[in-house]
Amino acid sequence: MADPARARKLAKRISQIVASAIEHEVKDTRLDYVTITDTKVTGDLHDATVYYTVLGEKLDIPPDFAGAAAALESARGMLRTKVGQGTGVRYTPTLTFVADTIPEESKRIEDLLAKAREADAEVARRAAEAQHAGEADPYKAPRETEDAENDELAEEESRG
Repeated sequence: MADPARARKLAKRISQIVASAIEHEVKDTRLDYVTITDTKVTGDLHDATVYYTVLGEKLDIPPDFAGAAAALESARGMLRTKVGQGTGVRYTPTLTFVADTIPEESKRIEDLLAKAREADAEVARRAAEAQHAGEADPYKAPRETEDAENDELAEEESRG
């Protein structure tokens, strides 16, 4: 089991090497809009999972995840060779490419937060229009007439 700090350093270095190789050395146009977002290396430093995301060519064009996955799969051997040359470790880790779901998850969370804000605004609007059920002051002051009558009855009983 390798040192976790060493694994983190190796993962960062693998991310840099793969990103640079995709940008400068791999001549596949399907990788033009691929961005390496993260890399995780196992504790024994034998396997690396490289996370990537794909941007669309334009805002209204959806990204080509299938084409990017196929291009990364075909370039896997060359990228592993580059990682081996660039890291200098005894055993070059195998590379696994996984599409990163963080952009989709962040969009989903933003949508949920927007719905929560709308619901909070609706509750605040209803609270502003709400009225108390019953009287505005639920605490009643004692009636003076009843107290006076009770005092008179008490005096009569004590006399009589």
